[in-house]
Amino acid sequence: MNMTQRYSACALLVTAALCAPAASHAQSPFDGTWRINLAQAKLSPKPNVFYISQGWYHCVTCSPVVEVKADGTDQPVTGQPYDTVSVKEVDAKTIATTTKKAGQVISEQTRTVSADGKTLTVKTTSHPMNSNQTVTTESTAKLVGMAPSGVHATSGSWQIVKVKESDNGLTETYKTSADGLTYSDPTGESFTAKFDGTDAPVNGAYAYNTVSLKKVDAHTIEETFKRDGTVVEVIKLTANGKTVTREVTNKLTDRTSTYTATKQ
Repeated sequence: MNMTQRYSACALLVTAALCAPAASHAQSPFDGTWRINLAQAKLSPKPNVFYISQGWYHCVTCSPVVEVKADGTDQPVTGQPYDTVSVKEVDAKTIATTTKKAGQVISEQTRTVSADGKTLTVKTTSHPMNSNQTVTTESTAKLVGMAPSGVHATSGSWQIVKVKESDNGLTETYKTSADGLTYSDPTGESFTAKFDGTDAPVNGAYAYNTVSLKKVDAHTIEETFKRDGTVVEVIKLTANGKTVTREVTNKLTDRTSTYTATKQ
């Protein structure tokens, strides 16, 4: 899954994947094309909290907090990968959101609560920056604690328990050299960075501007992603040549999830 979806999942605005690209050196266990197996993911138990009340949408666990009118119009926000978000109540059990950057749609999403109010289904279509492809994701979340009263039925604390995503958001390719790594994916995200800890530009990503790499040992790499100089995610990658295990920590929301990718 690409970087934009990983970041936005924490806010249930783009609930796609939560993992990040890997890194490697020449003929290392990281080289090759990899596919993430979401069925093996260990997702963060920390819930996402949001509610709609009196015509306003409040994303409590977004970082920074998002508070906008839920009237279906583009509302300005700051500190996010997107600069506007629209939220509307579709019916008593469904809301829809759209995020944009400089007028370009990043994501379109619906969130629907089950009849018993205990399960939330989130369907997202993401629009990568450098591609005419779309990435589709379906996330399932369970209600944590009691459902709030006097608010829209989708409101509450929701723990993501399952994620499904289209193949183009799950496949990544890495090519290493003696001192660095080149990364690319099918949706147009890419970077070339060295293992010296210096920031390198990330192309085609809304969530990140730069990445820096630290080679811990032959089987372990640490990646640090920043947006406008602020660290947003740190990933510890461990590879054995057949699989890559990724411990992904979102520094803005304090969520850690672990993913496994297999070589193709």
